[in-house]
Amino acid sequence: MNASKRASRRYLKSDLVRVDAHAVKRSEYRELPELTEDMIARATVSRGGRPRSANPRRSISLRLPADVIERWRATGPGWQTRMAEKLSKGPMRTGSGRRDSVSARRA
Repeated sequence: MNASKRASRRYLKSDLVRVDAHAVKRSEYRELPELTEDMIARATVSRGGRPRSANPRRSISLRLPADVIERWRATGPGWQTRMAEKLSKGPMRTGSGRRDSVSARRA
């Protein structure tokens, strides 16, 4: 969940005020099992998040006319992905996936 967005009570299905007000008692610690060497040996560390992409995207700044942006936005959610796909299939692609700047300038 994004840290800037507050979780709604409906989403969590929990009474957050009651949860926050609860203080753990000594007797509740007895419910927790002792950690054994076997448990620790089976443990795995999960860093969370998405797996790293083999071909990560890079952020750039691109100035486009307002009408072009509005037409793409009008296509609905995912418009930036669709725009990137359209650009990647464009005529300026070479076999290596990079723009051939010399031939692009001559064309």
